[in-house]
Amino acid sequence: MSKVNGVMMQFFHWYVEPDGKLWNDLKSKSNDLAEIGITALWLPPAYKGLGGGYDVGYGVYDMYDLGEFDQKGSVRTKYGTKAEYLDAIAAVQASGIEVYADVVMNHMMGADHAEEAQAVPLNPHNRHETIGDMQTVKVWTHYTFPGRDGKYSDAEWHWWHFDAVDYNQHDQDKDAIYLFEGKQFDNNVDLEKGVFDYLMGCDLDVEHPEVQTRLNRWGEWYVDTTNVDGFRFDAVKHVRAGFFPQWLQHCRKQSGKRLFAVGEYWSGDVEALHHFIDVTGGDVMLFDAPLHYNFADASKAGNGYDLRQIFDNSLVKQQPALAVTLVENHDSQPLQALESVVEPWFKPLAYALILLRRDGYPCIFYADYYGAHYRDQGNDGQEYEIWMDSHQRLIDIFLKVRQEYAYGDQYDYFDHANTIGWTRIGTEAKPGGMAVVLSNGDAGQKWMETAQPAQTYIDLTEHITDSVTTNEHGWAEFPCAAGSVSVWVPQQ
Repeated sequence: MSKVNGVMMQFFHWYVEPDGKLWNDLKSKSNDLAEIGITALWLPPAYKGLGGGYDVGYGVYDMYDLGEFDQKGSVRTKYGTKAEYLDAIAAVQASGIEVYADVVMNHMMGADHAEEAQAVPLNPHNRHETIGDMQTVKVWTHYTFPGRDGKYSDAEWHWWHFDAVDYNQHDQDKDAIYLFEGKQFDNNVDLEKGVFDYLMGCDLDVEHPEVQTRLNRWGEWYVDTTNVDGFRFDAVKHVRAGFFPQWLQHCRKQSGKRLFAVGEYWSGDVEALHHFIDVTGGDVMLFDAPLHYNFADASKAGNGYDLRQIFDNSLVKQQPALAVTLVENHDSQPLQALESVVEPWFKPLAYALILLRRDGYPCIFYADYYGAHYRDQGNDGQEYEIWMDSHQRLIDIFLKVRQEYAYGDQYDYFDHANTIGWTRIGTEAKPGGMAVVLSNGDAGQKWMETAQPAQTYIDLTEHITDSVTTNEHGWAEFPCAAGSVSVWVPQQ
């Protein structure tokens, strides 16, 4: 986070329409986003995926194709063309907003040719358990990128650039992960399933010298081509943790920028996040997945959830300088594989908890801001229609308060299971302070200090219409409605 009280926005969700218009839409919105207080944008993977113009970007096919070549059924990506992508980045940066690129260096998919190799099948649920002998497999691991015809890089990929795959054309029905002869899974990855190096597709062997060289060269090309300000690393728990700071330092040297980085270590176990941070020397921030899970649990439990525990076992509580806080993202939204929904009624409370407090670097989710409507199959095989509510009005208010009032010391009043609050007392440059009260049960109130004597405060959310005036010592009773949040700022 390079700016005081900075705020990131994830400018996409899984079901954004595959009409190639996102980059142009972003360009048109860049000034408005800067005006409301967004200081950085996390954009989706911009390169060609297995699904061509329909791929969200995580089924990586060709990292050099930013919507420039006729590959996988289209020239453009889901979001637009290379020219539109670069134009959007330039417009966003001209408005004062930084751009973070989504980078997937765990796997590739959609190979152009099959190859034969030797591999041993492993139990997908316990990668330490072999379920067959070393055998000849036929695997889709040869990438030639014929549509690009060697432009930018003439490198081809073969089976030896990968650790493992999960499909063998010689035994198509076998449920197994095939670890190639001479390969082993990385250390310093998540320990789920024994060792969680393998996630999907062709798993990149980041220990292979050619792979390291190619990823470094691609990083050089990418930062030179796009001029991005940082990265969001996908699936970091599936890759040797130490790889990321090495690659990042290489790109920083190439760009001459102190490039920002945040990793997606999607785990509710905060100790696993601490381990990643230790290995990477704190060079890569992490999304606070444990806090997201607290929000999801609280939203489902209603007034049965003890709000005093909302930050328990969260990264922002234990390592606030390295926590990117979030309410929802493209993986947790309804009908996704990692679905863990924060119910709509609780989202205003959750956004207040990440946007209006001192600690953490908050990230707003596109679908929570603009709303979303889509259809897809659930895990039960049934098709569902989903409407995600827009919380734009309240988020805009929170952003305004963050810009103007969220400064100075923070006093917490987490002394009731269903009603909590805090104040920020302001600074000489940003005087006046603020007070926040929220409840997951009945209407409540908090006796809190603002350090502003005889100051009248109003609730910008307009959930409470009466004003509140502090006493001669700067204390007052600040109320909020049932199942709601109120944000109190000095009356102008």
